[in-house]
Amino acid sequence: MAEHNDTGKKGEDLAVDYLLQNGYEIVERNWYYQKAEIDIIARLQNTLIAVEVKTRSSAAYGLPQDFVNQTKIKRLIAAFDAYITQRDLDVHARFDIIAVQFTPEGTAIEHIQEAFYPL
Repeated sequence: MAEHNDTGKKGEDLAVDYLLQNGYEIVERNWYYQKAEIDIIARLQNTLIAVEVKTRSSAAYGLPQDFVNQTKIKRLIAAFDAYITQRDLDVHARFDIIAVQFTPEGTAIEHIQEAFYPL
């Protein structure tokens, strides 16, 4: 289990570096609300972004982004709504996924903007 957590933490750190290099401001990391965790809350101009980071060390079972299911999406939407409401923010909001894959050839990072919308 520790190896899994290390892989996820490494992926999140790489995602933060990627976002910073691309002009995003990191507002929060690992923000919890009820049963949901938002990995990264970032800002780009007047847009607040909830970023779900999925990291895999193998593509044997599918792409990292394939592991964001409907239950996870519903929890993320509720958590992000609570975050925005609690802080009384007036911003555009979106949900992104950053997929990190460690392969023998190196590390691949894919940023999927507007990965899903509130249902």
